[in-house]
Amino acid sequence: MAVTNPQPQLKRELGVFGATFMGLGSIVGTGVFVSIGIAAGIAGPMVIIAIFIGALVATFNGLNSAQLAASHPVSGGSYEYGYRYLTPAFGFTAGWMFLVAKTASAATAALGFAGYLVNILSLSSTLIVPIAFITVAIMTVIVLSGVKRSNFANTVIVSVTLLSLVFFILVCLPRAITEGASNLSPTLSEVSLANILQASALMFVAYTGYGRIATMGEEAKNPRVTIPRAMIVCLLLTMVLYITVAVVGIGAVGVDVLANQNKTAPLEAAVRSVAGSGASVVLAIGAMTAMLGVLLNLILGLSRVWLAMGRRFDAPRFLARLNQQQTTPHYAVILVGATIALLVLLGNVKTTWSFSAFSVLIYYAITNFAALKLSPQERLYPKWIAILGILSCLFLAFWVESSIWQIGIGLIIAGLIWHKVRRAVATS
Repeated sequence: MAVTNPQPQLKRELGVFGATFMGLGSIVGTGVFVSIGIAAGIAGPMVIIAIFIGALVATFNGLNSAQLAASHPVSGGSYEYGYRYLTPAFGFTAGWMFLVAKTASAATAALGFAGYLVNILSLSSTLIVPIAFITVAIMTVIVLSGVKRSNFANTVIVSVTLLSLVFFILVCLPRAITEGASNLSPTLSEVSLANILQASALMFVAYTGYGRIATMGEEAKNPRVTIPRAMIVCLLLTMVLYITVAVVGIGAVGVDVLANQNKTAPLEAAVRSVAGSGASVVLAIGAMTAMLGVLLNLILGLSRVWLAMGRRFDAPRFLARLNQQQTTPHYAVILVGATIALLVLLGNVKTTWSFSAFSVLIYYAITNFAALKLSPQERLYPKWIAILGILSCLFLAFWVESSIWQIGIGLIIAGLIWHKVRRAVATS
C-alpha cells in the first residue's frame, strides 16, 4: 500500500566524521574480538585470506549501499531500496532479514559485554543475564535521547576500543616479528577451499556494520557526499585493522591459541600469553566498549528499519511515529530494546553468528540487485560492481552450515506469507 501523506522526517545531524564513527562502532566489536578466533579455527593461518575475501565482498556491498543511500537518503536502508527499485516482496525480505539477524546479534553483544565484565570483576556467572538486561535498558535510553547524543556516546566508545586494539598490536608485535615465520606459514594440505569460503562468510559479517550508515541516511548532512565518503573510509580502516590484528595475533601466539579460545576471548588469550593478566584486562576493557558500541548502533539501525516498515504498513503503524523533537522514532526504539532484552533473558543465541552470515548476505544481495536498477543520473559507480556484489553474496551465503541456510530460507518464506497477508488486510 502506497503512503500518500507526507511523513515527519528526522533532522539531518550527521557529518562524515560522525557517520564514519557510527559505522566503526557497528563494525569494530564482535567481529574483531570474536569472529577472528572462530574463523581461525576453520581456516587456520589462511584466515588472513578469508579476511581479505570478506573485505572484498564488503567493498562491493559498501559502494552499492553508498550510491543507493546517496540517491535515496531515507531511514530503512535496503528495505527502502528494495521497495523503490525492485518490488515490495524484495523490500520486505531485506528488512525482515536485517531485523532477524541484527536483533540476535545485539543480544549477543549485550551478553558478551556482561561476560567480560563478570570475568574482570570475578563475579558469579549467574549475573551475566541480569547485567546484559540492564545494559540493554541503558543503551535504549541513550538512543531515545536522539542521534546527536548517541553519536557522542558512540565516538567515546569507538575511541576506547581502537586504543585497546592499538595496545594489542604493540604488545604482540615484537613476538610476532620473531615467531611469525613459523606461526603464519599456511598449511594448505590441512585447509580446504570450503574451509576458507566458510571462514570468509563469517568474516564478511564482521564488516557489515557499515550498513548502519545507510540505514541512517535520513539523518546525514548532504547525504550524496557524506554517505559514500563515510562508507569508503570506514571499510578501508576496518580492513587494515582486521588484517593487522590477525597477522600480529597469529604471528605472536599461533593459530591454535586463537582457535581454542574462540568461544570466549581469543585476543584476550593472545595478550595474556604474551604479556600476562594485566595486559589482558586492558584488552578486555576495549572488548567491553566494543560490545557497547555494537549494541548502541544496532539499536539505532534496527529502530530505523522498524520506522521504515511502519511507514509502509509492513509493521504496526505506531512504529512510524517520532517524538516531539523529531529526533528519534521512540516507539520503534522501545520495541527494539524490549526484543533484544527478551532474547537476552532467553539466552538462546548459540548460532547467531552463522545465522547472521546467511541472513546478512541475503540482505546485501538484495542491496546489490537494487543498485543494478539505478538510473544513469543516480549511479555513482559502474554496473559491474553491483553484479559482482550480487554473485559474491549469493555464493558465500550457502557456504555456512546447511542447517543454518535451511532455517534461513524457512524464515524468508514465513516472512513473505506475513507480508502478503498484511498487505491484503491493509488494502481491503
